[in-house]
Amino acid sequence: MKLLDKIQSNRATLTVMGMGYVGLPLALEFSKVFPKVHGFDPDQIKIKALRQGRSYIRDIPPAAVRQGLIRGFRPVSDAKVLGASDVIVICVPTPLNEYKTPDMAYIRAAMQTVLKQVRKQTLVVLESTTYPGSTDEEVIACLETQKNFKLGRDFYAGFSPERIDPGNQKFMLKNTPKVIGGAEPQSQKLLQALYAKVCDVVVPVSHPRTAEMTKLLENIFRNVNIALINEFALLCNRMDIDVWEVIEAAKTKPYGFMPFYPGPGLGGHCIPLDPFYLSHRAKKFGFITRFIELAGEVNDSMPSFMVTKVTYALNSVSRSVRGSKILVLGVAYKKDVNDARETSARPIMAGLLKKGARVFYADPYIARFSVAGQSLRSVSTRGLNYAGFDLVLVHTHHSGMDYEKLYRSKTLIVDTRNVFKGRKRRGLFRL
Repeated sequence: MKLLDKIQSNRATLTVMGMGYVGLPLALEFSKVFPKVHGFDPDQIKIKALRQGRSYIRDIPPAAVRQGLIRGFRPVSDAKVLGASDVIVICVPTPLNEYKTPDMAYIRAAMQTVLKQVRKQTLVVLESTTYPGSTDEEVIACLETQKNFKLGRDFYAGFSPERIDPGNQKFMLKNTPKVIGGAEPQSQKLLQALYAKVCDVVVPVSHPRTAEMTKLLENIFRNVNIALINEFALLCNRMDIDVWEVIEAAKTKPYGFMPFYPGPGLGGHCIPLDPFYLSHRAKKFGFITRFIELAGEVNDSMPSFMVTKVTYALNSVSRSVRGSKILVLGVAYKKDVNDARETSARPIMAGLLKKGARVFYADPYIARFSVAGQSLRSVSTRGLNYAGFDLVLVHTHHSGMDYEKLYRSKTLIVDTRNVFKGRKRRGLFRL
């Protein structure tokens, strides 16, 4: 097979569609092996930045982009490159709509772009997180019905779930096992050859649906366990028991226990969204994912609880939320990333604004943040005067923040991340 030979001999031309948190690192990794790698994105601002050797993703230093450009990485917004590509990898967003059902618009738009340019003997891979059956319905059926291509003869297809963990410096693309699911035997061989070039371990499964379900299981596992510990934290709070101390004691057991930690709510693109992708699909099979949906309800309730916690803290010093000056420390969805997708900071801040609070935020990685129709600018984190606020809510525990200065201040603190582990002082409230 010519395409297999091209991949194995590093002569294949690749295009990665979507230059976000998944597509950009993948394209740069491929460029270490293949001399012709295009990074396609209709966003002209992103393409301009990449062409100038700049990065808009914290985990990817500008030097990595510049090195990629030297090797042959080409950021483009012209879809014509798809027609000259042997491999097309789709890494576009898969959000939820206002009704919390899967929004497949980005995948469908990407496929319409592919249809206009794709040639025969091309491998099309979907990496976007989605529900089982998406590769069959949105990629394969599209090429078969609208291009009259035959799978396994005119084109090849498969699914390989992304496993990018923003901020994780230990497990990167190369040393994280890569699951692949080819749509038929030839596609599986091509996927194996392709990802073996950039990943130390490739894990083949029998079908794209299996690979799609694998991704959902990974994230729903975390979602459900976070919901369990969040509910446990709420109970401990009611019983005046330190949940963090309970977790530390429980995790000394060398078997049968895995520690998860409570927080102000879920964030990021995967964990809060993936359960809804599975529950949406399950309904088509007459199955209700009660356990998974309950976990979602628990996690969705945490921001509201944090607003209540802030109210309680202010009431302890005879202050009302209305008119109080509140600082939210960190709005990114996780530590040391510049990503605020689905962050729980937004509903918390919206809830406080609704109660009449004057809400500010400080985040060294996110200069602007929109909430409840307002566009806010981060308070400078350098020499931050905590005493100027009635209450500080620690939402995201970024490294390098002066938490000791906050602790020494007389300002009320609501600590949602156990930053002040085991410490006590008047006016310190912990989750």
